[in-house]
Amino acid sequence: MINYKRIYNILLIGTFFLLLSGCEAENKTRVIKLGHGLDITHPVHKAMIFMADRLKEKSEGKMQIDIYPNQQLGSERECLELLQIGSLGMTKVSTGVMENFAPGLKVFGLPFLFRDRQHRFNVLEGKIGEDFLNSSIDKRLKGLTFYDAGSRSFYSKTPIKGPEDLEGLKLRVMESQTAINMVKNLGGSPTPIAWGELYTALQQGIVDGAENNLPSFYLSRHYEVCKYFIMDEHTALPDELVIGTPVWKKLTPQEQKWLKEAAMESSEYEKEIWRKAELHALEEIKKAGVQVIEANKDDFRELVKPMYDEFSLDPEMRSIIENIQNVQ
Repeated sequence: MINYKRIYNILLIGTFFLLLSGCEAENKTRVIKLGHGLDITHPVHKAMIFMADRLKEKSEGKMQIDIYPNQQLGSERECLELLQIGSLGMTKVSTGVMENFAPGLKVFGLPFLFRDRQHRFNVLEGKIGEDFLNSSIDKRLKGLTFYDAGSRSFYSKTPIKGPEDLEGLKLRVMESQTAINMVKNLGGSPTPIAWGELYTALQQGIVDGAENNLPSFYLSRHYEVCKYFIMDEHTALPDELVIGTPVWKKLTPQEQKWLKEAAMESSEYEKEIWRKAELHALEEIKKAGVQVIEANKDDFRELVKPMYDEFSLDPEMRSIIENIQNVQ
């Protein structure tokens, strides 16, 4: 069904930015607008502020990034659509959403893909990661860098000690077919809901729980509704900083270099503050009365094995998984 409200919002925002474009030409400063859905206290938002500062320094004021957080310009999907038509410059999305534009990225939704944090960083910061960043260019979307988003775990309003407790639970997932399949394999009932609507959905019982990383669970205040958090750490989907190719192609080679460098430096900065945010979030949710449960991950691994079998039927996906597993 056609979402006329979404189309109207995209056209309205697009017109707004087209009107602003004349100001950029007058002051001769290249202004790139970045919209995203995170709270301003989130580590990834802080990393993007860091990137904006570094870009201004590198370009000696010739380039500027204006950041619009808290879904001011729309949901992740809507921001991506604005990038594609050139009405918005950049956004931050989960790779779970990006798999709709670059199918290879759905590999990140495979549970227990990475051995540990360092293995994940080695993959994202190497050739495999760079190939992934460029894999959506044909959709007018270019990745600049990945941001660490930690590991995702389940949380709910009822105790979860193992996958058997997920049976029949309505669990919020991203608009990701891989995430939907994962929850189905674990016995739950996957329910795609926009992140900004999740708190109300939990309150009203539309869903029984969700899955995400610790800082997002804490900063969203979902711990006020869900008092059980099980540390199964099933997936580790990084966030991706994306620029629309209509804007990217307008940049000179030097401007592209400055922006790419600033993005990569912000990724390193974000890794440092992310780990601190995880520890802080864990401490705070415990203070708020959340019961944190250590999971037996082998129980979860066993139930999601069919996902690997299904992925292996596709020679390209099988090759990607093997290449990731071979990274030291």
